[in-house]
Amino acid sequence: MKNMDELAKQKAEIVAKINQAVKDGNEEAFSEAFLEYTEILQDAVMAEARGMVQAADNQVLAGRGIRALTSEETKYYQKIIEAMKSSNPKQALSGFDNVLPETIINAVFEDITEEHPLLSLINFQNTAALIKYLYSVSDGQNLAYWGALCSEIEATVNAEFKLLNLEQTKLSAYVPVCKAMLDLGPAWLDRYVRTILAEAIANGLEDGIINGRGMAEAEIGGAAKPAIYEPIGMIRNLAGASVPGVGYAEKIAVPIADFLPETYLPIISDLTVGPSGLNRRVTEVLLVVNPIDYLTKIAPATIHRKPDGNYVLDIFPFPTRVVQSTHMEQGKAVLGLPKRYLMAMGTGKGGRIEYSDEYHFLEDERIYLIKFYGTGRPLDNNSFIVLDISNVKPIAPAVRVISWPDATLKSLGAQGPVGTDLTIAPVFDKNVHYYSVTYTDAVGTAGTTNKGKVTAVATDANAVVTATLNGSAYTLGAELTWTEGANVIVITVVNGDVTEMYVLVVTYEDTSAA
Repeated sequence: MKNMDELAKQKAEIVAKINQAVKDGNEEAFSEAFLEYTEILQDAVMAEARGMVQAADNQVLAGRGIRALTSEETKYYQKIIEAMKSSNPKQALSGFDNVLPETIINAVFEDITEEHPLLSLINFQNTAALIKYLYSVSDGQNLAYWGALCSEIEATVNAEFKLLNLEQTKLSAYVPVCKAMLDLGPAWLDRYVRTILAEAIANGLEDGIINGRGMAEAEIGGAAKPAIYEPIGMIRNLAGASVPGVGYAEKIAVPIADFLPETYLPIISDLTVGPSGLNRRVTEVLLVVNPIDYLTKIAPATIHRKPDGNYVLDIFPFPTRVVQSTHMEQGKAVLGLPKRYLMAMGTGKGGRIEYSDEYHFLEDERIYLIKFYGTGRPLDNNSFIVLDISNVKPIAPAVRVISWPDATLKSLGAQGPVGTDLTIAPVFDKNVHYYSVTYTDAVGTAGTTNKGKVTAVATDANAVVTATLNGSAYTLGAELTWTEGANVIVITVVNGDVTEMYVLVVTYEDTSAA
């Protein structure tokens, strides 16, 4: 098929010949030029018709769920088909230097975000061929410097910049291609590859974003464990170090029994403290839960029946986006700021289809491997909180009579070293079930700065009060050792068949070595 621009150029030249023949009165030259002109018109009409047919075909294919390919994509897939049909596909693909077109990568990511809402809510960056990504963990509250008009230009930047190496981790997916599919053409091959990639990548990314253990060296000795190359998930504690063969430890889950304002809002308030110690504005939070937990715990605890009899789901006292994920462990949930999770993905240097003869599921299949390089992590350790929702109660109006057993606390307190009282927030109220306090070891002698205790007294002397510290049993009033970071104390009051639960989170910052 001739190029349309070339046809237009030839048409202009022939029109010039016709005009010249008319001026010269040369009938023979006029007849030859006019014959050439009709042939050009015929070619132009045919070219336009072919274009219209192709456009119509693309429209029909789009209606059937097949994406119209760009010329670059068509060329890329045609080369793959030729290589795969060759007698030695491994050799043909060994010199295949064409990188997967970025438009295909973008199309895969579009499919992912449509089917997996968690990936559309986080800070998801398609870095294409980049292999290193520089980012800031601050909340945008950097300060400029005021000075004299002619003074040197100065600035104080509170932001901490970090570098993500996208070559350290990769997400791989095996793509089996039946030989019979090669005859269907590039468009169908594209749909097949994209469909498999979308599902494989989506599940791999979602699992890594929630549960990823981060980078960890291999554990040597004993029951040796291999090195880990994963993103750092939302549930991981960045305050500690990555353990060889294990990765980052999980955060201690904060128990929550309901989503009433006095319970839910104090937990959300912990998210407002940024890495620089400044407060950040929080307008909406993300709650990631397992689908079973959503139907059996979250929905019953956040459902509301209107006067007309219809039910309204997900009624929270603060704007909350609930996302169901099969990769979230049952009995737990992640509460946090989705845009504070950075996932940077790209093809890197190896974004190519690679042939492997080591995997054969069927005799008429050839197995290809797609590699995408990248990694992800929370921008700071305070952006996500792990919740224990195993005891979340459904909404049920309760009418208490005089004989109702009282399972509330009369007082709750915490101490630091040498009997220093810690000021918990909010001010104690027996109807409030979540409290927090942060303290830095400013007093105490060496070896005692992390000592303290927690006290609690029940309103009813007949009630039984028990407590746990970071999941282990703790005797109220006994000396304890605060660990650096968050210490979760759960106090349970039981009086007859009535149970109340209080949570105190003490965040201890060790500066004694500074």
